Amino acid sequence: QVQLVESGGGLVQAGGSLRLSCAASGSIIGIGAMGWYRQAPGKQRELVGVITSGGNTNYADSVKGRFTVSRDNAKNTVYLQMNNLKPEETTVYYCNAWVVSRISLRADNYWGRGTQVTVSS
Repeated sequence: QVQLVESGGGLVQAGGSLRLSCAASGSIIGIGAMGWYRQAPGKQRELVGVITSGGNTNYADSVKGRFTVSRDNAKNTVYLQMNNLKPEETTVYYCNAWVVSRISLRADNYWGRGTQVTVSS
């Protein structure tokens, strides 16, 4: 069993910063790409940023230059540093990871339960 648990969400003023964390736990052999998505009510879940096991990153155009995805492989944790946040970025942020577990012995895709980010104007 593999779990992804996010933390770090909350309320921040427009222009402020937040740092989200997501820790993977369970019977893990290895982790591939890890990333962050967000989903506003009534909209599709969209990619925010992703980082490969080798450290290569990719971002949505809307967050380039403001958000940074990083990871600590020793801790099985991925981070999302969000700077200069905008009110329209208020939504739930989800962690995602491709994880090889001792149970399945293959890469399966996992999601966290999400963490709320609220940006006040």
